[in-house]
Order: sequence, then structure tokens, then C-alpha cells
Amino acid sequence: MTHGVSSRLPSTPPGLSGFTYVRPLGAGGFADVFLFEQNLPRRPVAVKVLLEDLVDENVLRMFNAEADVMARLSAHPSILTIHEASVSADGRPYLVMEYCPTSLTHRYRREEIPVAEVLQLGVKIGSALETAHRAGLLHRDIKPSNILVTAFGSPVLSDFGIAAAVEGRPDTEEVFAMSVPWSAPEIVDERISGSIAAEVWSLGATVYSLLAGRSPFERPGRGQNTREQLKARIRKAVYTPVGRADMPPELDAVLARALSRDPAARHPSAAAFAHDLQMIQHRMGLPHTPLEVAVDEWASAGAHVDFADDRPRGPVRPTVAHASARPERRRAASPRRPDEGTVLAGAEPAPRMRRGTVVALAIGGIVLAGAGAGVTFLLLGGAG
Repeated sequence: MTHGVSSRLPSTPPGLSGFTYVRPLGAGGFADVFLFEQNLPRRPVAVKVLLEDLVDENVLRMFNAEADVMARLSAHPSILTIHEASVSADGRPYLVMEYCPTSLTHRYRREEIPVAEVLQLGVKIGSALETAHRAGLLHRDIKPSNILVTAFGSPVLSDFGIAAAVEGRPDTEEVFAMSVPWSAPEIVDERISGSIAAEVWSLGATVYSLLAGRSPFERPGRGQNTREQLKARIRKAVYTPVGRADMPPELDAVLARALSRDPAARHPSAAAFAHDLQMIQHRMGLPHTPLEVAVDEWASAGAHVDFADDRPRGPVRPTVAHASARPERRRAASPRRPDEGTVLAGAEPAPRMRRGTVVALAIGGIVLAGAGAGVTFLLLGGAG
């Protein structure tokens, strides 16, 4: 995962067992992202850490949902992979994710991206969104900066921090969060907080941006693209052709449909939008990018994501009392102090070991067997 840098400096990186800090990657409104190296298996990872002074019930709810949604979806080849989530020693929740060296945050403004590459990306991200929708989940913040590029050059959808259920629960408060240049009219007007139709709009706006080098309703010239000016143009939704000579006119027609003012006039699904991009590939004589969508059995078998969960979830320390294996020292005429360990009722004292006795210790499926000076490691298959 990679992020842009905000105006403030990143916070102090957390101390994480099994990870070595490398450098900061970026700072955001709720969290900072750092590059770490995982020690085993050895690999670079991006660690997203919540800011300590902003951790409250709402932020924890968003964090838990992001971790659960990514765990639910990250098996998809075009969705960023999450490795683990926990709470650091200083109490800050964090996510450990796949590290992507680059993103599309600024590239489309610096260079003209080939049409073939944009079509391929549109089909891949459309596949990822369709899979999320079939699992009952909305992303709600699709834009170029949330499409990262892996070390192998593949685009992946990231940042599910404001994800929500397709069918919102009536007992939960709606959260309106938007990136205006890529938000649908009904989102800009806060009529709804998210829908499949709004996601189709944002996907179409993202593909448009990658082709045009600007978002769909930006205008050239300084002072022309304030937040309110963009909102006013989005409400009217008057489509402006991309204007590239190397782009077939059918592609403008596909994008214009995705960016229709009326949600019912847009593509009915992300898969339908991706299919239209595949048809453009066919007409241009390009290889077809496969539409990778999870089967229905997967969507129905997934664990439920509780968007109301605001509990701090982290490492759990065992609190079950256990008998000590060491023989108890006897103290003449000295009663046991109340702070000394107790032996469970019915526990027999451990036999005293003699030199040369073989000792076996099982920890997490591994048996360490030692006899005299020699030590043998035995891996137990199937240990849980």
C-alpha cells in the first residue's frame, strides 16, 4: 500500500514485534502509513496506524470494518491484500497490508496513459467492485489515488476505510463521506450515502480521469474548480468527451452512460460496465481482460461484516490459572504469602528430573526434544 503525503509530519512509528521499521510512506486524516519489513516471512509491508488522539468509537468502527472487509475481499487479485490487524504496544490499532510501490494518484496528470492500459485497468477494478457488491459491500471512495500498482504492475483497489453494506441497516447512522470530483450527483447532494449505481458512476469517473488527465467535471484555468463549482457541474452532469484522437467514440458513449445524471440510466452493475470495456477491447483488436468475479457460493458463504462493531480488538492475553511444573520450595515455619502462586486443587507435584532425562515441550505444533547436549526439532503435521 502506498499513500500520498499530507501537510503534517507522520506520527511516531509503532514498535511491532516481528517487524522492522523502514520509513514513512504517507500521512492522512485518520492514520499514517509506514513501510516496515516483516521478519518472517521476509517481505516489505505497509502498516496503516490510526492516530492516537483520534481513536474514538466512530474511528474504531471504521477501522474494524476496514479490516474485516479487506479480509473478506483481499483474496481477489485486484483488491489489496491484508496480512493482519491488531493493536500496537502503545494502544494504536494498525493494519499490515501488501506494499505497493506506486499508485495512480498523480500519474494520469503527468502523462498520457495508453488507452489499452486504461481499458485493462477498468475491467480489473470493475471485477473487484462486482465481487465486493456480490458480497454485499460498498467501497464508497473509488478514485485514482485508491488504485495502487503492485510490484508486478497489476492495479489493485485499496482503502476500504469508509466501506458500508449494500443494504444499509435502519438502526445505523449514515456516514456521508465523499471525494467530490468522482462522486455521483446523489452523493454530492447527500440524498444517499452509497449505492451500486453511485459506485458505477465513480468507476466511470475514474476511468475518464485516467484517459483525460483530469476528472470529468474539471475545467481548465485557475479558480474554475473549487469544491462548490465542481458540485454544481456534477449536479447537471453534462458529459464532455475526453477528446483523445487515439480513443474510439464508442468509449465516450460507455463513459457517458456511466456518468448519467439519472442512476437508473447507468450500467446496472460494475460487471456490466466492465463488459462494455471488454467490447471496446474487442473492437480495437486488443486482448480481452478476463472478468474475474467470485462465484455466488463464495458470496453467500462469507462471514458477516458488522459495521456497528466499535470494540478495540487486539491481542488477547491468557488469564487461565495453571499449575507450575517446578517443585515447590519448602520454607521452614514460613507461611505462604498471599501474592505467591497457588496450585490447582488435585494437581500432583511434578516429578524431579535427573540429568540425562529426555524433556519434550510442545509449543504451537512444534516439539523440541532434548537429550543431554543434543537437541532435535520435530514438526508435527496438522497441529493447530
